[in-house]
Amino acid sequence: MSKSRRGRAYAGQGSALVGEVEGYLKAKTYYLEAREEADRLCSGLPWMTTAQAEQVTRHYIELRIGLTRQTLIHHIDDLREQYEARYQNLRRHLLRRHAAVACAVLAGTTGINAAACQLWR
Repeated sequence: MSKSRRGRAYAGQGSALVGEVEGYLKAKTYYLEAREEADRLCSGLPWMTTAQAEQVTRHYIELRIGLTRQTLIHHIDDLREQYEARYQNLRRHLLRRHAAVACAVLAGTTGINAAACQLWR
């Protein structure tokens, strides 16, 4: 494998690793935000025991992370639909351009061919 191919392979691995780390950090941030919200909720309910507060906190975090996951999945689906529509649109335009160029080349060669036939007669 040449140096440039190895470099590209490492770059691909690096960007995948960066994406993984970014995802982990975002997930951790969502978890910590949910934890802070749950702690604020529990601090407003002083009559709860420690065990009850931990149970409410755990339940709140699960619900909040589930809601965040659903929101992200919905957002991903929307983005996928937008990208697919854009891809199809670009593909149609590219096909039209190629067809127009092919027609122009065909018309040009036909014209040149006709002119050459007229000259050789």
